[in-house]
Amino acid sequence: MAWYAYCITEQQGLQGGTRARRPFAIENLRGVNGASVFACPSGEFAVIVSDYSAGQTLTQQSIVDHARVVSECFRTLTVLPFRFGTIFDSDDALRRAVRNNRKTFLETVDRLRGKAEMHFKLVVKDGTLEEAVAELPAGVGGEYLRQLREQATRVRERQTKARALSMQVHKLFSPLEEDVICKRTDSGGMLIDFAHLIDSSSVAKYQNRYGTATRHFKDCRISITGPWPPYHFMPGKLRTVPGGN
Repeated sequence: MAWYAYCITEQQGLQGGTRARRPFAIENLRGVNGASVFACPSGEFAVIVSDYSAGQTLTQQSIVDHARVVSECFRTLTVLPFRFGTIFDSDDALRRAVRNNRKTFLETVDRLRGKAEMHFKLVVKDGTLEEAVAELPAGVGGEYLRQLREQATRVRERQTKARALSMQVHKLFSPLEEDVICKRTDSGGMLIDFAHLIDSSSVAKYQNRYGTATRHFKDCRISITGPWPPYHFMPGKLRTVPGGN
């Protein structure tokens, strides 16, 4: 039997500390394509899964379903989310994946226990940024080189500004860990998306800094979302097995 995998968690948190030997259903929770959700025991861990058949189609709604299952488990458990579309071809493939990554899973669960991911998004309204990331001008000769130098200067200015803003945001929120993505917006501005790992007990304190951030970053549009499962703070490399994505 193939399994669609949502996340991995500690088995002791699912049944009052009792270890199961066989997969058991998680009541009142539906997964991808409305499938029932099960916990598959594997040592001290349990992998949260649904039945999967080869003819099944994963859609945009499947992404929402995947995220909902992970989020529901995260409400009461420490979870290590699997990437969307992770499928194990058999019980043995699933158990082998857990066994091969056991040390990494144990270390990551310990590191993420009692933690949550928050997002702080900052949009810089800067019309010059559109020019900084525009495609290279068509042409040759001195004018082309001049435009190329100007463009390079603007790109450096954009990078410098992004680094300065990142330092200010880090100082304001003081996360345990941080992951930053910077990209251009359609209007020519710059979006900086900060994923912050914090203690779950500090979520309210983090959210209350919205007012301070609004005053501090006056020329920017900001938003705070979370708490989320720790998607951005999973280990970089896992030892996968045939049959697992």
